[in-house]
Amino acid sequence: MTQATTTSFGPLAGLKVIELGQLIAGPFAGKTLADFGAEVIKIEPPAKEGKPGGDPLREWRLLHNGTSVWWQVQSRNKRSVALDLKHPASRDIVRQLIAEADVVVENFKPGVMEAWGLSHEELSKTNPGLIMCRISGYGQTGPYRELPGFAAVAEAMGGIRHLTAEPGRVPVRCGVSLGDTLAALHGVIGILMALQHRHATVSPQAPKGLGQVVDVALYESVFNCMESLLPEYSAFGAVREPAGSALPGIAPSNTYACHDGWVLVAGNGDSIYQRLMHAIDRDDLGRDPGLATNAGRVKRVHEIDAAIGDWAKTRSVAEALVTLQAAQVPVGRVYTAKDIAEDPHYRARGMIERITTADGLALDVPGVVPKLSLTPGCIGRLAPTLGQDTDAVLSALGLTSRG
Repeated sequence: MTQATTTSFGPLAGLKVIELGQLIAGPFAGKTLADFGAEVIKIEPPAKEGKPGGDPLREWRLLHNGTSVWWQVQSRNKRSVALDLKHPASRDIVRQLIAEADVVVENFKPGVMEAWGLSHEELSKTNPGLIMCRISGYGQTGPYRELPGFAAVAEAMGGIRHLTAEPGRVPVRCGVSLGDTLAALHGVIGILMALQHRHATVSPQAPKGLGQVVDVALYESVFNCMESLLPEYSAFGAVREPAGSALPGIAPSNTYACHDGWVLVAGNGDSIYQRLMHAIDRDDLGRDPGLATNAGRVKRVHEIDAAIGDWAKTRSVAEALVTLQAAQVPVGRVYTAKDIAEDPHYRARGMIERITTADGLALDVPGVVPKLSLTPGCIGRLAPTLGQDTDAVLSALGLTSRG
């Protein structure tokens, strides 16, 4: 697509969101809502005293003409209003915006919004239907609430960093800010549930229904995805340890080296396992009654992994894919950005969209998920320049000064 300005679309059309966060977690939640039609007004600090201003993500990673190409994804479909929240006059303007809004998304350190007079308690006096999504490292309560919390620390506390390693090696990150994204998605889920509750509580006393706070902690969002980690410890005292690319307790599921790359094989279903062994000419293992179920295979996983590894190393990734796909065994290559960009399935599913930025850069960006059959999301407008919509938004409030 080329530059577009349409914003009235999707299942969230008519929903007004004020985004007060920066960097990843809060803005990713805002981006997800905006992708499905919400009007998201992003408040950013203006440039001053030689500093560029705006969300720091504008200058993160690889830049084109001084702006991150990541920005074109994280802030698409949003409007930008430049206001310095450290100034009382700017906070007064934000209060007026919030008085007409449905949702506020913020990811400041707990206590900052209260210090600015922008707590949910204060704001709901004039807007009782307001939903406030608050994303922080450790949540709004508890002994750690005031500690600075970044995704990297949340991933460590949430349990995933301990598992993301080869046995005996240093824990590693997955390569992206997973804790931020998980928190953002939990925030969106919470907002949608709060909207449903608001719809259900409409009354003469509460014409818009009742708003509430959605309290999202980064570490809790990670912990929520840790599957059997805690109950296994509770029941058996078992501390799950890193296992590299394998999936402990489920066999076979691992990444194997071909002579020109890596292939991931998930042959852990009983019938899938038998087809896998037949495909790699190891019917002896496929027919072994001791390996007919997952429990037996887990006990002999090293033997099974060795058999698959011996087969894979004599083949190319392409050859392994053809053979195992023909056998209906779940298998895939380990994708790089180049693999993604060239994959026809990504294109067929609309997961790679072409935009042209305001300064003429043709850019591939991720498409919109999830896919809704009747009310799909879309990229309705490009990521804004800093303060692009300040005058228009303030004019709608009857203001001529930016405060």
